[in-house]
Amino acid sequence: MLQAEDIHFCIRQRPIVKKASISVNPGEILAVLGPNGAGKSTLFKILAGEISCTRGQVDYNGQNLRALKTQQLASVRAVMPQHSTVSFPFTAREVVELGLPKDSKKNSEKNIREVMELTKVVHLEDRLYQQLSGGEKQRVQLARVLIQIWEKKPFPRYLLLDEPTSSLDISQQHIVLDILKKLKSQNIGVLIVLHDLNLAAHYADRIAIVKDGLIAGVGKVEEVYSESLLSEVFDHPIRLVKDQETQQIFVSSNSTFHSDLKISKQAQA
Repeated sequence: MLQAEDIHFCIRQRPIVKKASISVNPGEILAVLGPNGAGKSTLFKILAGEISCTRGQVDYNGQNLRALKTQQLASVRAVMPQHSTVSFPFTAREVVELGLPKDSKKNSEKNIREVMELTKVVHLEDRLYQQLSGGEKQRVQLARVLIQIWEKKPFPRYLLLDEPTSSLDISQQHIVLDILKKLKSQNIGVLIVLHDLNLAAHYADRIAIVKDGLIAGVGKVEEVYSESLLSEVFDHPIRLVKDQETQQIFVSSNSTFHSDLKISKQAQA
């Protein structure tokens, strides 16, 4: 299990993450949601080991994150940040190869082919990375982090992704999230930061909602998706609609009601 207990992080004595506790189980997708500036990316970086929390503790499979050496950490978790840059004139395949673990030479060719086919970037393998579109770069980067944890291991591993669908069209978004669903069967836990509440509702096993650095709610979709909580967190009226056939929850934003509400508040002032 990836587990964080009471983690706290400040910048110039201003709390960005406040005593947050969160966990990711092997074989599940946990989606982290919240408005801009809520502290999602900072929380993500703490869990990934990119920055250290001021207080609290992060454990991977019962081992303190701070005690893990670089190669040990790389063996249990792969990270896809929101923005990735490649300064050298690498091809798409060479970028994917950057994610290969040092001890995976035996099946490296097979694994590279599998992840590139899965992310639908095989046809781009000889193209220079800098010449790819935003969506193509996003899928190449996903292949790079997948290759890091692709080989089956006897211990749980974790994949952390910050807004991996931001540059993708609708079809590609579902392709990526379908890939993450398949990873669950390989004893891999996935933590994904998303903006799209409907994508999260459709694919996540559990949801964590962040507001002002605090975990405002965590649980299954039906446990945390309430109109009152979502409206408060996102400062906008939210309506929930359930499909009668699939029982799938859909999130709707009532912009007309929001405009009327603002006018009403101005009239009362």
